[in-house]
Amino acid sequence: MPEPYGDSETVRRILRESGGTWAVVGLSANQERAAYGVARVLQRYGKRIVPVHPKADTVHGERGYPSLEAVPFPVDVVDVFVNSALAGEVVDQAVAIGAKAVWFQLGVVDEAAWERTRAAGLDMVMDRCPAIEIPALG
Repeated sequence: MPEPYGDSETVRRILRESGGTWAVVGLSANQERAAYGVARVLQRYGKRIVPVHPKADTVHGERGYPSLEAVPFPVDVVDVFVNSALAGEVVDQAVAIGAKAVWFQLGVVDEAAWERTRAAGLDMVMDRCPAIEIPALG
């Protein structure tokens, strides 16, 4: 099966080598949202999660920030839980803050953002879930 939005090597590199600080854009204290559960899985696998949401909630014991630019320390990976129409703006912010990689969650697809991210030299995975991929790495 083709992997148009992130080959297995890119997935492995992001999950294993890109660093341990993951900004989760769209993460709030709403336990009903997928971002809440995915962030918990990332924590279980040793990632530091940083909630990024206009409400700037504290989630899973981590202080939230209203935007990527407001995070006062380096972010390695930007995990995007906003809808596809807003995702391109998040990519541009991820590049601006110096992130190493961007991960668009299941259902989040923006091919122009994909091209911009890759052109900027960042690893990117789109339309996949790290909570599914990380346990498969063993």
